[in-house]
Amino acid sequence: MIRREREPAPRPALEGVEKTAMGQTQLRLLIAGGLFALAFVALGGRIVELAFFHVTAGPVLAVEDSQAALRHQGLTPRADIIDRNGVLLASDLMTVSLGVDPARLIDPVAAAGKLAALFPDLSRRELLAKLTSKHGFEWIKRPLTPRQHAAVLRLGIPGLLFKKAIERIYPNGRTASHVVGFVDVDNTGLAGIERSFDARLKNSATPLALALDIRVQHVLRQELAGAMAEFSAIGAAGLVMDARSGEIVAMVSLPDFDPNQPVDSPRGNRFNRASLGVYEMGSTFKTFTVAMALEAGTASLSSDYDARRPIRIARYMIRDDHPQNRWLSVSEIYIHSSNIGSARMAVQVGPELQRRFLDRLGLLRRPALEIEEVGTPLVPRRWGEISTMTISYGHGLAVSPVQLVAGVAAVTNGGVLHQPSLLPAGAAPARPGVRVVSRRTSAKMQALMRLVVEEGTGRLADVPGYLVGGKTGTAEKSAAGGYRRHALLSSFVGIFPSTAPRYVVLALLDEPHGTKQTFGYAGGGWTAAPAVARIIGRIAPLLGVEPTALKTHPLHDVVVAALHQGEKL
Repeated sequence: MIRREREPAPRPALEGVEKTAMGQTQLRLLIAGGLFALAFVALGGRIVELAFFHVTAGPVLAVEDSQAALRHQGLTPRADIIDRNGVLLASDLMTVSLGVDPARLIDPVAAAGKLAALFPDLSRRELLAKLTSKHGFEWIKRPLTPRQHAAVLRLGIPGLLFKKAIERIYPNGRTASHVVGFVDVDNTGLAGIERSFDARLKNSATPLALALDIRVQHVLRQELAGAMAEFSAIGAAGLVMDARSGEIVAMVSLPDFDPNQPVDSPRGNRFNRASLGVYEMGSTFKTFTVAMALEAGTASLSSDYDARRPIRIARYMIRDDHPQNRWLSVSEIYIHSSNIGSARMAVQVGPELQRRFLDRLGLLRRPALEIEEVGTPLVPRRWGEISTMTISYGHGLAVSPVQLVAGVAAVTNGGVLHQPSLLPAGAAPARPGVRVVSRRTSAKMQALMRLVVEEGTGRLADVPGYLVGGKTGTAEKSAAGGYRRHALLSSFVGIFPSTAPRYVVLALLDEPHGTKQTFGYAGGGWTAAPAVARIIGRIAPLLGVEPTALKTHPLHDVVVAALHQGEKL
């Protein structure tokens, strides 16, 4: 008997369902794939648009939405502060602060214990005093972080109140603390731009733009901090100023503070050495003495003065740190930094003309800077022959670093004094420049300052490609009855490029100490000049100053001839 195997029954209905399901699945996959493809195409197109076609005037800052959100919450924010490129320097954020209504507390002692455990920086005794206060409201902690806010909520203590408030933040921290300043807990300006423009910042939503370039500010601060550490100085100050407009592109004072938490730093750190401090600036002042003599016509570059021996006048003795023990031309006096030669040159000009010249440079009055932390020069009461001599080489008259830089800019930028300003040229009140020396005198000063770097005391300030010029300064700090011989203010003021100065750079170190690398010397040529070289090397590309193919200043040969051959101009 033959058994025939049973064939499986046909399943036409099931196969139809499976085919339909598979078709739907494939269709869904195709649709999903198409959507992903479209998303990638759209994203790619946006990237190409941003990369090649979308151009903005500056950084895009999400501050307008933040300001609108604060106003929507019924809070009135201060206007933002930005640098010259639109980078945010100060802004407001909405925060939550913790307070208490003591009358609504059930168990103040238990509440004080829980809050003290949550906030280790608050003492239990002080908390209990606030929680049992007879006043209707007491602040406990302001502001709270989001994590602290959530932790207090979890405590579930009746009587604790949360209030929305505004917190001023400074994204760059210490970098520009002395310029920007800070505010108090009520968002009122207490220092710097925050204080001097307090009403403007409170009553306007438009950001306040400064002349500061935060990139340059960062470089200046970093290099000054490095030099301060290298030479164990107790402080430092520095500036970068536009020689053609007076705009302060960077201003640093060290030590500094964090404006987000100003009370955490020693009070002395808030002192602005760059604008509020006034100092006897040493041999950098010889720049003004030489310019004055050239402009007055009492000397030419090759005029010579007797520097064979120190000058004794009354109880004073004027000496050279590096005596040449011979007659020196004006060029040599400046390049070798001769105190004796400078004193004789100034006496020839006379006290009255010297005083008028320095006054025209703005060195005898408080500068009109846009912050309140500005020092007043210390001017001698009797401006006689002794004062004339000592002021010629930077003793007997104390000025701020801001004044020094503005004066150097004036005698090297073609001869025009521009008032120093922390606001961009278009934003500051119109203040036309004042001519203080002729173009010819200014050109000679450019060449002399370049030669100081080529052959004189400022060799370590040289930066290949930028024809840096400058002058060193090393001054003993004054003390009761005289000077502290080993407490120095060492500085270097530089210009670049010296053929047509675009910027003036100052580095000043307070009480630096020599090192093995400087053979124990702590003067400006050893300590401040290298810092200026590093600063210029880093900021020149940022500021759009291209290297030059020139090797020397156009007046180089004239100055050298006067320096070495005594040729009369």
